[in-house]
Amino acid sequence: MANSFICSALAGVFYSFSFEEQLNPNQTYIYCANHTSNLDIMIFCILAKGRYHFMGKDELLNNPVLGIFFKTIDISVNRDSKISAFRAFKKAGENLEKGMSLIIFPEGKIDDHYPPKLGEFKNGPFRLAIDKNIPLIPVSITNVWKINWDDGAKYGSKPGICDIYVHKPINTAELTDLDAENLKNKVFNLIDSKLII
Repeated sequence: MANSFICSALAGVFYSFSFEEQLNPNQTYIYCANHTSNLDIMIFCILAKGRYHFMGKDELLNNPVLGIFFKTIDISVNRDSKISAFRAFKKAGENLEKGMSLIIFPEGKIDDHYPPKLGEFKNGPFRLAIDKNIPLIPVSITNVWKINWDDGAKYGSKPGICDIYVHKPINTAELTDLDAENLKNKVFNLIDSKLII
């Protein structure tokens, strides 16, 4: 968390969080957010409380800069391998049972489209939330792409305030596997409702 604050502040980047509801620091959550910038990792290093882990694409483990912030990533996914995805979600389920919150970007990647549009969500996080009876928190990272899109290489980066809207947790206790698609659509619409184009 300290690394995220310091590195961002030195670059003139600050974060403003709006919460629909106060989060319980002792509760295990699955955080689902849109993904448009490498800054998204730092945002969750600040936002998430207690014990947490990321699920991310395996290429990030070899990034010399982002590697600093991926010390909490113990689940990497090869996006082209169904076996890798199965193993990743199995490990995520085990970590959730140990009380570790999960941070995941259900789009699975930063899309090539600019300005960014919310891409199709993968099913895994929603099935996992229902299977493990874990509250799910939609997070809208609203304007970060204007400050630093992707890794900043194509359009550069600039100082500014990143606005993040944290929706209230969605209880999954009464849901079954048949509700996974509706849950996915609900989270998609909530996240999309706060995004800035």
